[in-house]
Amino acid sequence: MKKFLITLLMALAPMTASAAGGAGVPLDKIDIDLNNQASLQRGMQTFVNRCMGCHEAGYQRFERSAQDLGMPNELVEQYLIFDPERKIGDHMKIAMAKTDAAGWFGAPPPDLTLETRLRGSDWVYTYLRSFYADENRPWGVNNAVFPDVGMPNVLEDLQGKVVNHCSPAELAHGGNDEIDPLTGKKMGGCLTVSEAGSQSAEEFDRTIYDLVNFMTYMGEPSRMESERIGFKVLIFLAILFVFAFALKKEYWKDVH
Repeated sequence: MKKFLITLLMALAPMTASAAGGAGVPLDKIDIDLNNQASLQRGMQTFVNRCMGCHEAGYQRFERSAQDLGMPNELVEQYLIFDPERKIGDHMKIAMAKTDAAGWFGAPPPDLTLETRLRGSDWVYTYLRSFYADENRPWGVNNAVFPDVGMPNVLEDLQGKVVNHCSPAELAHGGNDEIDPLTGKKMGGCLTVSEAGSQSAEEFDRTIYDLVNFMTYMGEPSRMESERIGFKVLIFLAILFVFAFALKKEYWKDVH
């Protein structure tokens, strides 16, 4: 019994760890919709324009994304592939050398192909919305989910300048937000926008949603096809059950 409990706790440990942020910050929930092609297309555009300056998706091809998301190859080549030497069938890699990146950032920026599978979509979604100004950091920003992160906030011009009103202890536990009894939503928080960006709060949230939606697709490109095939298989099994049940009754009618 003791060995069984130890095994069970070890199996549940990764699930427990993924339910909270790296600093214990409660994670915001994101409802992924891989059937929303418009969202996935906008997410890919944001990923290529904003993330691929430093990060690459070395296990994903431009052409595979174009086919899955309903985008003509010609448009992807024209607007989303900036290196004239790179072709539509190439992997989504960047020109930055890892040695140079390590010198600039302290460590090479990770490949993001499987990031949502590694950390979870909720983690990535919360992380991208949790940057705040911190003059003590080399890039002038910090992150509530990933303290002392070595990455600049590449979306600051969209979101605006965010300031932190909480102590480190409060920030690590999501602050002491009060809940509006009428709407059920948070009325305040540790992080607030002090200088508006080019997008409203709702527009920025949609941008982050689309980006994480695309990254979730990228972590498992076959998932959409698997879901389509799975639905057809369930229909087939339901029809087969009717015939199998009728056949069973025919075989056993003389026995009973």
